[in-house]
Amino acid sequence: MNALDDLLQIMRKLRDKESGCPWDREQTYASLVPHTLEEAYEVAETIEENQLDKLPDELGDLLFQVVFYSQIASEEQRFTLDTVISHICDKLTRRHPHVFGEEKIETAEEQTLAWEQHKKNERLKSATSMTGLLDGISLALPALSRATKVQRRAARAGFDWPDYRGVVEKIHEELDEVKEVLVEKNQQRIEEELGDLLFSCVNLCRHLEIDGERALRKATRKFEGRFRGIEGMLEIDNGKFNATPEEMEEAWQQSKQYEKE
Repeated sequence: MNALDDLLQIMRKLRDKESGCPWDREQTYASLVPHTLEEAYEVAETIEENQLDKLPDELGDLLFQVVFYSQIASEEQRFTLDTVISHICDKLTRRHPHVFGEEKIETAEEQTLAWEQHKKNERLKSATSMTGLLDGISLALPALSRATKVQRRAARAGFDWPDYRGVVEKIHEELDEVKEVLVEKNQQRIEEELGDLLFSCVNLCRHLEIDGERALRKATRKFEGRFRGIEGMLEIDNGKFNATPEEMEEAWQQSKQYEKE
């Protein structure tokens, strides 16, 4: 018995109707989704923090999610893990004809274009209604990731700024529009204009080949580190800083300086 068989046996035992774990027995496809997303982000965080010794553990947690979905499907006689593996093997073979066939591709950029073309052809075959250039981009993706995918798809169709300079100008334009609606105090309009500003910022990330999700996660972690720094400098009373805005700003600047040192 190999390691994957061991995992499948553990999964079946956890879901056993009589001797299994109550929590595992209660799970459904939908209830597992938040856990799957969390595990995927923990894999990303482990890699970004270069904690590669922890990566096998985090990848195992993510693999367990796939096994969990497959076990539920097996109980419903829909498909098994073997079906999942077979599908990805077929897809990878089909989308890499330069490796498993006669097609010639020399660069990663050519492969990206060919991959997207294969996906487009598959969408056309699977659903005649999906003929738009932006069809097939999942609505369930995180907002930053989905915005990037939409922009990339549009760019491949030729709808794009020539370079990042046009995007920077667009960001300034969108920021001016945010300032205008702030005077109106119309919450719906403010949300709309802020969305446009964020969308333009994502576009700049794309032009500069920066992963927006990763950049924002890093910025958030940096803020957390600095915030914890000022927690150690200022008195806290009932969950709030017992300090003036000026004192908090001074502590913030000191925390930034400690970070540099």
